[in-house]
Amino acid sequence: MTETQTAFHATTILAVRRYGMTAVAGDGQVTLGNTVMKATARKVRRIYDGKVICGFAGAAADAFALFDRLEARVQEFRGNLLRAAVEVAKDWRTDKYLRRLEAMLIAADADHLLLLSGTGEIIEPDDDLLAIGSGGPYALAAARALCAHTDLNAEEIAREAMRIAAGLCIYTNEQLVVETLP
Repeated sequence: MTETQTAFHATTILAVRRYGMTAVAGDGQVTLGNTVMKATARKVRRIYDGKVICGFAGAAADAFALFDRLEARVQEFRGNLLRAAVEVAKDWRTDKYLRRLEAMLIAADADHLLLLSGTGEIIEPDDDLLAIGSGGPYALAAARALCAHTDLNAEEIAREAMRIAAGLCIYTNEQLVVETLP
């Protein structure tokens, strides 16, 4: 890979819903090649007066474009996250510009935990756990184990699973942003 082709690698986003609480956690690391470019990036944000939490992974500009589109749709549909996600997914599949975006989003509100994929799909997990990004598989495995073998709440599971992922994935650090919904 030449220097101009070196890709940014980054991100582990984990969402956990348990005992009536939802937590979305994201690490802060942005890596270019084998260099950490930033340790405190904020990849988890609240929208719609704090009632929806989103985490994004992928190419930064693409992720922001999709995040902005989802935020606009959530506003348009007065907080109806599922309807907004369906409209963003439709746009993603049909718009020539959006089809080229390389990003994924996790979005959560009081009723839904959703993954919006780069192929325009919407996935709602069976087990109330979602993870994306380079460290996603590690965080998801850790969260599943913690759910099966502990009584920790959603935020505690998200923090511990992210810590475990950071110990395994070189593109994940322990500089976490964790947002919760009761």
